[in-house]
Amino acid sequence: MLLTRDGARELDRRAVQEFGVPGIVLMENAGRGMAELLRSLGISGPVAICCGKGNNGGDGFVIARHLDNAGVQVRVLLFADPAHLSGDAAINYRIVAASEIPVERFSVPPLDEDRLLSHVRDADWIVDALFGSGLRGPVEAPFNRVLASINASKAKVFAVDIPSGLDCDTGLPLGIAVRAQHTATVAAIKKGFVEPSAAGWLGRVHCIDMGAPRLLFQRMEE
Repeated sequence: MLLTRDGARELDRRAVQEFGVPGIVLMENAGRGMAELLRSLGISGPVAICCGKGNNGGDGFVIARHLDNAGVQVRVLLFADPAHLSGDAAINYRIVAASEIPVERFSVPPLDEDRLLSHVRDADWIVDALFGSGLRGPVEAPFNRVLASINASKAKVFAVDIPSGLDCDTGLPLGIAVRAQHTATVAAIKKGFVEPSAAGWLGRVHCIDMGAPRLLFQRMEE
């Protein structure tokens, strides 16, 4: 099964509304699965988790918590005002904050690139949890500089669901996009991933189970 941008949104909606799986449970399953995958890939230093304000960032907060629970040195780089977070992402941010996991907040604009580089320079891994599959247009300033800083780092890059800046349906970059060594996509492979040109952005693709019922997938394929 290949999921389009709209199909991924529909899958989430139907899991919640038709099957009664709370969104917070879907996010927890996805984030925990990603944290376990990242640990299996090997971590030999700090992990910098770059989070946006949407559900992609919410997944990043869950990853941060589970890595911290496992004794991994982790730091969240939040590119949003915490007051602007909502829903499940806001809940998971509050858990991270209460757990005293280090959080560096970046007000954008303007972007403090020197401070950003100081946090990614020595990272073993950077987790890209900035923009998810719902992104439709080019990444605007100053977030284009955030993506450029990630790409310029020597750290390995782990993308949450889809590399930020990559179009879910075409597999083409929307201007600049993150180049990942590993992409942990949620529930099913995205339509654009099968395009040969997408491989250089995706790296190795892994599919993460978020706990949506099997019957839902069957119905969506009918």
